[in-house]
Amino acid sequence: MSNPFMKHGAFSWCELMTSDVEAAKSFYGSLFGWEYEYKEPLIPYHVVKAGSDGVGGIMALPPDMAGVPPHWGCCVTVDDVDVTAAKAEQLGAEICMPPTDIPGVGRFCILRDPQGASITAISYDMTHCA
Repeated sequence: MSNPFMKHGAFSWCELMTSDVEAAKSFYGSLFGWEYEYKEPLIPYHVVKAGSDGVGGIMALPPDMAGVPPHWGCCVTVDDVDVTAAKAEQLGAEICMPPTDIPGVGRFCILRDPQGASITAISYDMTHCA
């Protein structure tokens, strides 16, 4: 199985959280030729498109992250987000955002490993993924 949206353990999505969405879109669009599709599953969100394929997203840093610098993050596909979050906690991770549904996308959680690095685990709702 080569579809990263279906393969447990595969890196499947990258997201930029930034203080200036429009400047970031302009920079990366000019640099990589990316185009964007606006969506609002939970918050204003811009899907990064390489050709016709959605490969990532750009969104504004939320107010509760004041002082955090803009940064890219990655998502790893898992079979079950709830099981993954529980196992991560058992292994010493902190759950920064508990398992949460994203309508039309799937379910995700954000965890911080014992060394302090954050990563997102996600299970996609394949009935809505192309």
